[in-house]
Amino acid sequence: MAKNAKSAEQEFELAHLIKVQRNPVSEREYQQKNRDSLAARLRDGDEKAAQELVDLYYWQIYLYMRRLGHNHQLSEDLTQESFLNAWRHIGQLRDGKALNGWLYRIASNVSRLHWRTQGGRKEVSIEGFNVQHTGVVASDEAGHSEQLERLESVVARLPMKLKQVVVLHYMQDLTIAEAAQAAGIRQGTCKSRLNRALKILRKEFV
Repeated sequence: MAKNAKSAEQEFELAHLIKVQRNPVSEREYQQKNRDSLAARLRDGDEKAAQELVDLYYWQIYLYMRRLGHNHQLSEDLTQESFLNAWRHIGQLRDGKALNGWLYRIASNVSRLHWRTQGGRKEVSIEGFNVQHTGVVASDEAGHSEQLERLESVVARLPMKLKQVVVLHYMQDLTIAEAAQAAGIRQGTCKSRLNRALKILRKEFV
């Protein structure tokens, strides 16, 4: 089961990378049109639209949970809880442009609540992820593979506030505005945290 989940995770990331690299501008425009339509139907209480939301975002939210440090089973549970909360608070969704940030904000709150009930956040390595599939770096060379493993390890050890914005912006491909909304912070704060995180990462690779 775990092996199948890991394989599915990697296939999803690779497919996402190929899709974005093929034609990123037209792809984003297409996705925005879909989000606009989906958001309107969700606000109308369309249950089929709710299922489409799950189909469209399930793996994205699951990967987000994994990258925040949750294990496989817990990530599945928190992902399901995120969609349940999204449906309960569907009236808060303004429009398609806000869909990404809104859904990730709900997922972030679910994750944060879990850490809080556990008495604090535990630093957990990002299990089962090859960074080369995220679109940040891709190389077949052995030396680069080692650097990617180091990068994965360093990102996992970042303070949660810094790790969250790195994951949201660089790994989940959210814009600065969407990442800030998801984290519940101002855009300036988001940029500041990204800069601090990048400084830490650069020091590790000097």
